Amino acid sequence: MQSGDQKTAVMTVVGSDAVGIIARISHLLSTHNVNIKNITQSILDDVFTMIMMVDLAAADIDIKDLSVELNTLGQEIHLTISIWQTDLFNAMHRI
Repeated sequence: MQSGDQKTAVMTVVGSDAVGIIARISHLLSTHNVNIKNITQSILDDVFTMIMMVDLAAADIDIKDLSVELNTLGQEIHLTISIWQTDLFNAMHRI
């Protein structure tokens, strides 16, 4: 579907901690055949933060439509969920 760094993406999730956050997000990703390559999460004073590296190579959805679905899920569970292709994310954070 995509080439180079466009096969991978960086996701960020921020919001109040609640039961099932990782389960809900990983379920949505799995329904579109998006593979989680790496995940880190922490909770600071009830603020949940997570960063995921995901592989979009076999995904049945493009990143724009996936972003819309993640945004909808985020609204349902009161989180801010963002996703960027790795090359764009790297370009935004280059010094």
